[in-house]
Amino acid sequence: MAERWIGTHRIGFAWGDRLILAVTHRNEKHLIGTVGLGIERDHDRAELGYWIGRPYWNRGYATEAVGAIIGYGFQELGLNRIHALHFSRNTASGRVMQKVGMAHEGRLRQHVRKWGVYEDVEVYGVVREEYDAARTPAPALQNGGEEAGYGLPHPDKG
Repeated sequence: MAERWIGTHRIGFAWGDRLILAVTHRNEKHLIGTVGLGIERDHDRAELGYWIGRPYWNRGYATEAVGAIIGYGFQELGLNRIHALHFSRNTASGRVMQKVGMAHEGRLRQHVRKWGVYEDVEVYGVVREEYDAARTPAPALQNGGEEAGYGLPHPDKG
C-alpha cells in the first residue's frame, strides 16, 4: 500500500513541485517509512513531511531521513527555506526537527481537523543561512583567537 502511495507522486516529481522518497531499512532493504518535500519554486521553499512505521520509532531513522532530505533540499534543489508542522501532542516529531537544526517558530491553534477534532500544530523551520552556518566548522583559534575575530588577547600581548 505504501509503495502504491509513493508511486502516485511521480507527476509531482516530474513537475518539480514534490519529492517523496521511501525510507528503507539499511540492512533488510524493506520500507519503513517515507520522507518528502512539497516544493514552492516561486518562493524557493518547501514543506517537509515524513512518517516512520511504529516498529521503527525511537531508533534514529526519522532523524537520519529528515536530515538527509533537508541537505538535499538546500544543496541540490537550491531552496532557501524548509518548514514543517507537527501535531502539538506529537512531541517526538518536534524532537526530530530540533535534532536536524530546525527552530520552533510557533503554534497554530486548532489549525487542523483530524477525525472530527481540531488539533494544534507546531511550526518548525530552517533557512539556508542557518543550515550553512551549522555545517561550517568554526575557525581555528590561532594566537588566542585574535585573528579569528573572537576579541581574545594574544597570550604574548597580555
